[in-house]
Amino acid sequence: MADSLRIEVVTPSRRVMEGRADEVRIPGVLGELGILPGHTELLTSLGTGEVTWFDGNTTGRLVVQGGFAEVQPDAVTVLASIAETVDEIDLEAARATLAEAQEKLKTVGAEDFDEVDSVVRLATARISAAGGGA
Repeated sequence: MADSLRIEVVTPSRRVMEGRADEVRIPGVLGELGILPGHTELLTSLGTGEVTWFDGNTTGRLVVQGGFAEVQPDAVTVLASIAETVDEIDLEAARATLAEAQEKLKTVGAEDFDEVDSVVRLATARISAAGGGA
């Protein structure tokens, strides 16, 4: 059994990060998945949220929305539609987007609810990842 995991996060346009980790947490569509070295092989759809990895005393995080994650006993590969590092997040813009989307949720019709809810979840994940509370 491997003692660490290789983690790679990519989008259609770029490699966002790659490295090693003792543990990786990813947002699946049905909830958060915790991955340790030696995990059973798995392919899952991604939800919206934070990918968090731990390497010794270091914690890394980024935000993803949509895509898939492939888990191997020694690797986690995240193929995301959207992926942003903490340094790329504009916290004030995320807060403004969240406030606007929450107002829209009060009056949105059923046909547009999923789209507005997706904006709320992404803005919330950005704020959380950037350390701005949610």
